[in-house]
Amino acid sequence: MNPKDMTGLQIMQAAAAGHLPIAPIAKTIPMQVKLAEEGRVVFEATADESHTNPLGGVHGGFAATVMDSVTGCSAHTTLGAGEGYGTIELNVKMCKPVPFNKTLIAEGKVINKTRRLIISEGYLRDENGSLYAYATATNMILG
Repeated sequence: MNPKDMTGLQIMQAAAAGHLPIAPIAKTIPMQVKLAEEGRVVFEATADESHTNPLGGVHGGFAATVMDSVTGCSAHTTLGAGEGYGTIELNVKMCKPVPFNKTLIAEGKVINKTRRLIISEGYLRDENGSLYAYATATNMILG
């Protein structure tokens, strides 16, 4: 099926199943869709040494990119075929340093949807539930 004919949920579920190629950003910021359902996505993401900031830690842009991805993709799951979205606001709180070479779980959830806007939130946690980053986002529905 052509992605242009698929709903946002169908696209995200096809990505999770490996039926669609990964987005190019997922090569730069290693992340993959593990679960997609209406209004919710779960990704896995792993920072490595290519994400190092000048001080030697993981650059904050790693967590910000993952948060933009899960908040946006959760919004995408609510859209019809041919509809798109664009982030118009992203607020990320860094809660503690992201570790190198540790797979983290990123979850995005839609918390409100209107005719033109979708508000969502995202969490970046480890397997024990420890919070590394939290985000809220507003996406505009396009199309």
